Amino acid sequence: MAKRPIITLTTDFGTRDYYAGALKGALLRHSPDVQLIDLSHSITGFDIVQAAFVVGNAYPEFPEGSIHLIAVNCCYAGDFRFVAVRSHGHYFLAPDNGVLTLLFEQLDETDIRALPPAEDLHFPVKNTFALAAKHLASGKPFDELGEPAGPLLQRITLQPVHTPTRIRGTVIHVDNFENAVVNIRRERFEQTVQGQPFSLFFKRNDPITELSKSYADVPVGAPLCLFNSAGYLEIAVNMGKAATLLGLKVEDVVEVVLGD
Repeated sequence: MAKRPIITLTTDFGTRDYYAGALKGALLRHSPDVQLIDLSHSITGFDIVQAAFVVGNAYPEFPEGSIHLIAVNCCYAGDFRFVAVRSHGHYFLAPDNGVLTLLFEQLDETDIRALPPAEDLHFPVKNTFALAAKHLASGKPFDELGEPAGPLLQRITLQPVHTPTRIRGTVIHVDNFENAVVNIRRERFEQTVQGQPFSLFFKRNDPITELSKSYADVPVGAPLCLFNSAGYLEIAVNMGKAATLLGLKVEDVVEVVLGD
């Protein structure tokens, strides 16, 4: 039996309105044999950083050849366009608003195509994505999807600042459990800390001085830090909501300082 093509959806449409349902309907109308998988329809409105974080940590779990739709911050200005990208054996359809350059640091221009503009000016993402997904799901060549797009709009994420004695990062995401995800990766943390004592400072809270392996390593209601499954440093509260209880929000500064 032939494998059914997989299409994932990440949008800021929410689930109260008809937008997500209409997009799915258009996809199935053009490609009735595909599998539709929701990654998230709860991306904060226009937040391409959050969208890139969600898609970047989810798509590697899917089989190669999967098609990933990102409908976030689809602001329809006069020069607005949708593009397709081929990377790491997967396909990505998204607006050219910086989300793809947040998702991938480097892209070869041969792997970027501009999608034909849609006639519907109010909700163009629906039919534009449906037609492009149909092209890819049917096995047609990527190079025939549209014209070469040229460079994409660049967006650069805030990167941690490193010195021999500290790492200065920022909160980049607050998840559904209100865990605060920090843009400090495990590899960089271990290279800098190298087993030395450290203090994790954030807002006006008492510093955290130990790295936990699980949320249950501390008593219920106590704060902790650990590396999550995506390899990012995370500030959490066991059975609690870290963002609310500790006053954390996206773009807040977090510092790892070495020494007792």
